[in-house]
Amino acid sequence: MERRTFLRASVLGTSTLALTGSLWQDAALAAPAQNAPGPYGPLLAADANGIQLPAGFTSRVIARSGQAVPGTSYIWHSAPDGGACFPDGTGWIYVSNSEINPGGGASAIRFDSSGNVVSAASILSGTRQNCAGGATPWNTWLSCEEVDRGFVYETRPFGGAATQRPAMGRFKHEAAAADPVRKVVYLTEDETNGRFYRFVPTTWGDLSSGTLQVMLAGSATSGSFTWADVPDPDGSPTATRSQVSGSKSFNGGEGCYYANDTVWFTTKGDNRVWQVNVAAGTYELAYDDSLVSPGTAPLTGVDNVTGSTFGDLYVAEDGGNMEICLITANDTVSPFLRVGGQGSSEITGPAFTPAGNRLYFSSQRGTSGSSSGGITYCVTGPFRT
Repeated sequence: MERRTFLRASVLGTSTLALTGSLWQDAALAAPAQNAPGPYGPLLAADANGIQLPAGFTSRVIARSGQAVPGTSYIWHSAPDGGACFPDGTGWIYVSNSEINPGGGASAIRFDSSGNVVSAASILSGTRQNCAGGATPWNTWLSCEEVDRGFVYETRPFGGAATQRPAMGRFKHEAAAADPVRKVVYLTEDETNGRFYRFVPTTWGDLSSGTLQVMLAGSATSGSFTWADVPDPDGSPTATRSQVSGSKSFNGGEGCYYANDTVWFTTKGDNRVWQVNVAAGTYELAYDDSLVSPGTAPLTGVDNVTGSTFGDLYVAEDGGNMEICLITANDTVSPFLRVGGQGSSEITGPAFTPAGNRLYFSSQRGTSGSSSGGITYCVTGPFRT
């Protein structure tokens, strides 16, 4: 049997044990997403910014690394990475990390109700290689250091000093996703043998103290799981990923996103999107590029991930065809946009406005292939909301 068909059959055979739904829906048998036409139709020819989009969508450049954000005097940071949007009255704020070391940090751009830039400022500085992160329900941004024994920093897009959060563990952090139902924060680790964690604060809304836990599960791609306390979140002398016997290994943890009792996270080492039903205590694959049949897998180099208000999952590529791909609740996957002429870059920081009608993202190294050449964009159009 051809390898891809065999692998898909194997995963489908075990997914009946998972008893989880496909993305936001409660399907009896979920399966890794497969090729299908996208809900917005095919990509058209590249626009003036070199971006291919479906009909009805347009792009514009919001900021460029090393240059003042238009309408302000603030110089946009190098290597823009993970990002998020926060409601701000009738407008919103987009925050973006800087994945440089040393330097790092994060910046914020404030927009009015029409999407015009109002102001821009730094919200974190003097840190190391801030990759991804996650928003909290109390409107702070968790900026994560992707370095050995890195920290999580809680930043304040609306003003105020950032705070280091060592209780959330010291490891090669990637992304974070808050779960207001269970009152925890999920965390990914960018190591070839990384782990999937959750942080249980002593008091919800205060990340200064709490318990770091790691997922315990078998080596299969679906099944049940439990959580176990990490004895030493400081990660020295023994790394957090090596402290708990039976903790499940993941190959290069990247983006992380939570909605409706489900958390999704990506692993770049094997081009997978994992789907975890945290209410049922089960996990499975939402996507695996080696399980796509027929045709060529549209999504490779999986990285940052976010969700729309409609319930679609948007996954950015680090490499691949420089695409943001869309995974629907019906387990289909297709390209939503493609950035041309920037093959030495990666797509980062996808985030929707609160209304769900604008999508922000960055090309980390732009056309130059250098961290000083980053470009941040906004896409507007008839998004499903």
